[in-house]
Amino acid sequence: MTIDVVADRLGCSPSKVSRIETGHTSATPRDVKDMLDIYGISGIESEELVQISREARQKGWWHPFSTVLTGAYVGLEAAAKSIRAYEQQVVPGLLQTDKYAIAMIRAARLGDSDREIEQRVRVRMARQALLIQDDPIELWVVLDEAVVSRPVGGDEVMRDQLLRLVEATRMPNVTLQILPFAAGAHAGMDGTFAILDFPDAEDPDVVFSENATGGLFLEKSDDLRKYNSIFDTIRATALSPEESRNMIAMLAEEPLWKLRPKVSGSI
Repeated sequence: MTIDVVADRLGCSPSKVSRIETGHTSATPRDVKDMLDIYGISGIESEELVQISREARQKGWWHPFSTVLTGAYVGLEAAAKSIRAYEQQVVPGLLQTDKYAIAMIRAARLGDSDREIEQRVRVRMARQALLIQDDPIELWVVLDEAVVSRPVGGDEVMRDQLLRLVEATRMPNVTLQILPFAAGAHAGMDGTFAILDFPDAEDPDVVFSENATGGLFLEKSDDLRKYNSIFDTIRATALSPEESRNMIAMLAEEPLWKLRPKVSGSI
């Protein structure tokens, strides 16, 4: 059936059907029911799809903060059963303290007002409920050593953040590893990414590669294989979870940025 035929039977424009099919606009439950009738789908399958369209139109808890959010990552994160991530520069949002988040956002988003920064931090803190809810998300993170070596927010803020990471390593659903500088060149040098896995086996994994304007979602099988391979390689190269916890705890007491010789511009 062509888009023109479907549009004619629905009594709408072909562009509306195209936008629904390509995900550029949401479909009302009525639209879905009418389209299913046209396609000859009925019974339980039709009822389930119409129900999905109702649920898709419900606003998540983060909707009031849409002015400071870009992309659909928060919604996908909330639906995921597990996340595997590699971070090069910052502590992942799910493991940040509020003061670390404030310092990081203030430095990275020069144009944000105090109110916008406050809203971003509130969203970030609310997202962390995923780790402690009744059915918590599984989180496996590999952090480049640079993440725990850069004093974001100053000594006190960074020390509290490192201690927060130590606490997180004791959670049964969190695995944390450090990829040390001594590893040299490694498979993850092209950039930060997160692999999201969902409860329904029919829902494919999604790779999210973050950037300054939001991020890129990758779903093709070749991309998924590539990033799964990269993650497996860097986790095998990284320190073990126990070694990583010991290293972070040591850095909380003896920060590297205090031990290294000062050069021009350093603290």
